[in-house]
Amino acid sequence: MRSEIYKSAARAARSLLSSSKSTASHLLPAAALPAAAYMLQENEAHAAQMERTFIAIKPDGVQRGLISEIISRFERKGFKLVAIKITVPSKDFAKKHYHDLKERPFFDGLCDFLSSGPVIAMVWEGEGVIKYGRKLIGATDPQKSEPGTIRGDLAVVVGRNIIHGSDGPETAQDEIKLWFKPEELTSYAINSEKWVYGDN
Repeated sequence: MRSEIYKSAARAARSLLSSSKSTASHLLPAAALPAAAYMLQENEAHAAQMERTFIAIKPDGVQRGLISEIISRFERKGFKLVAIKITVPSKDFAKKHYHDLKERPFFDGLCDFLSSGPVIAMVWEGEGVIKYGRKLIGATDPQKSEPGTIRGDLAVVVGRNIIHGSDGPETAQDEIKLWFKPEELTSYAINSEKWVYGDN
C-alpha cells in the first residue's frame, strides 16, 4: 500500500532530522537536513491525499447489467478496488444508509428502492477518490449530468440514477463502516500505481 511506503519514508526522514541533534556536524552533511525536511513534508502530504470512498451500484444498475461498465470507469481512472460484495439490503438497513434524508418526502420510496434487489457495494482507494469519484458519477439528476459521466451516459431520471457515491470524507468513513466489516477491507500494492502516481 502506497501510504505505508510514505509512512516508512517519513519515519526515515524524522530519524535523520532527530539524529542531527546528537551527531557531530562533520558526520552529517549540512545538505541532508533540508533534504530530509523536504522529504518528510512531501511524503506526509501525499499520504494525506490517499483516501477511501464508498461506491454502490444500485438495483437498477445491477439489473441493467452495468456492473462491469461502472467498475471499469473507476479502474481506468486509476483508482484501486479494495472491497466489493453483492448484497440485498433490508429496508431497515436502507434507512440507516439514507438517515440524513429521513425528513424528505421521498425517503420511504428511496429506502424501498435500495432494498428492492441486489446492490454492489464497493470501497475504492486513491488520491482524491472522494471528490473525483463524484465527478465520475455525475450530478444526482442524470438530466443535469455532463456527457462522459456515469449518470450522464447511462441514466435518464433521478429515481433510476444507478449509482451512489460518498459526498465527503466523514460520509465515506460512516458508509464504509456501515456496509463493511474491517476485515473485509483489503490493503495491497499493484504495479500500475507507479504509472498513476509517479512524480517526475
